[in-house]
Amino acid sequence: MPFDFDIRPLASDLNAAIEQHLNNLTKPPGSLGRLESLAAQIARLQHSLMPQLKHLHHWVFAADHGVCTQQISPYPSAVTRQMVLNFLAGGAAINQFCQQHGVPLKVVDAGIDGDALPDHPDLINARIANGSADFSQQPALTISEFDAAIKTGAELAQQSFDRGADVLSFGEMGIGNTTAGAALMAACLQLPAADCVGAGTGASTQMQAHKAEVIDAAIALHRHQLKDGAAILRHLGGLELAMMAGSMAATAAAGKPFIVDGFLATAALTTLWRDHPAILDYALFSHCSDESGHRRLLDALNVQPLLQLNLRLGEGTGAVLAWPLIQSALAFFTGMASFDSAGVSKEKGSKDGAQ
Repeated sequence: MPFDFDIRPLASDLNAAIEQHLNNLTKPPGSLGRLESLAAQIARLQHSLMPQLKHLHHWVFAADHGVCTQQISPYPSAVTRQMVLNFLAGGAAINQFCQQHGVPLKVVDAGIDGDALPDHPDLINARIANGSADFSQQPALTISEFDAAIKTGAELAQQSFDRGADVLSFGEMGIGNTTAGAALMAACLQLPAADCVGAGTGASTQMQAHKAEVIDAAIALHRHQLKDGAAILRHLGGLELAMMAGSMAATAAAGKPFIVDGFLATAALTTLWRDHPAILDYALFSHCSDESGHRRLLDALNVQPLLQLNLRLGEGTGAVLAWPLIQSALAFFTGMASFDSAGVSKEKGSKDGAQ
């Protein structure tokens, strides 16, 4: 059964006014490049020529993956818990970027294996299970686990809106989750796994080939059940990716934008896109990661990210790094003078301010 969210395509009735507004600003048409299309997207989303995004909240979802029993990662699953403790201690890259840009950060235990984590004001204990099952042997999540992850992700997004957020971003932490992400990509785009797997946390060429074999076998095992994006995510994903997808879908259903991070966030989004193509109207793509397959995934969605920094860390680092550029796009769109107000001459014969 597809994802059950009411995600509506953006209205197009303001498109001509947005284009005219861009062309009347004191600059050559298109000279601000990707920032212009970004500003236009947010203007359409808010149905306003004075769009504003002031308050970003960032969520990092963490969970373990049963597929790690197939030796698909050079790191043990214990690193998931260790890195979450590092987030809570303020020692990770995402902590520095969030602090730099004044972005509130919450870490969610969606399914970390082992004992409960110690209480912390920035930790949300939403553990549904002690990790996903090994998707090469059985579905990664039961129906009840999947439904709970989607619902919890949606509820957490709403909590941010209730605290004043008008845009959200999402990161993840989970040893083995690049294997899950590659499996989602392969199933959604009907590609061989070898075209989707990458180094992840540093897998050797031999380990990457093994990852591809595991994924291809898993897709063959579940092929009759992979009928829609929700089924793909349930069978091949993980608790943190499902919870992230629930947050993304709820954000779009609420008519608000979200910033997409790297490979894993894009893979989770792609499962939603399979069932609700209009979700791309609400997605602001931050960067193209250095993880093999991400560029191909972005191309399949026909989207252009803001940055190319060769990142492959996760945590939502690229999403938060893109936040100042998103603010800059809105600053020029709402603050620049027009040709008429600035007394700047238009190109001869121009009626719309184009130079």
